Amino acid sequence: MKIFLHGLESSSQGAKAQFLRHLYPDMAIPDFIGSLTERMTVLHDILDGRHDIILIGSSFGGLMATIFAMENPGAVERLILLAPALNFQEFSHYSIKPLDIPARMIIGRRDTVTPPAIVVPLAQKIFKAFRYDAVDDDHLLARTFRDLEWQTMLSGQKIIISPEEKLA
Repeated sequence: MKIFLHGLESSSQGAKAQFLRHLYPDMAIPDFIGSLTERMTVLHDILDGRHDIILIGSSFGGLMATIFAMENPGAVERLILLAPALNFQEFSHYSIKPLDIPARMIIGRRDTVTPPAIVVPLAQKIFKAFRYDAVDDDHLLARTFRDLEWQTMLSGQKIIISPEEKLA
């Protein structure tokens, strides 16, 4: 199951959601409102009993995807994180649990909401199979997200980390 988790101020009608719905008509794209706790309750209800989940999370949705994966590692196949809000205060309440789940992150070099200098090291602590791409964009990734390798990211191909990437 593929599911897109939108950002804090977005919805299932946002640009990324609409783009992904067109590309993958079978992708679940629910709406979330309220606090992190309220949103996580809805997410757990949607995904209860499911396995082989591919979570695509944008900003606050990336935070939600990461938390869900830490709470349900056996249910999640992979994560694609678009400028995930791992630096938000809400995440500091969670104990970081290293995960073997493959994760791919796209983050803008000019992102001032989820700065790469803060978010990338946090993600590297969480995900053992982690790859990130810093792109010439800001937090919304509006110039970039349509050109990403969606087929490759969602296809189930193994994420291979080179020694250089591990040191980065």
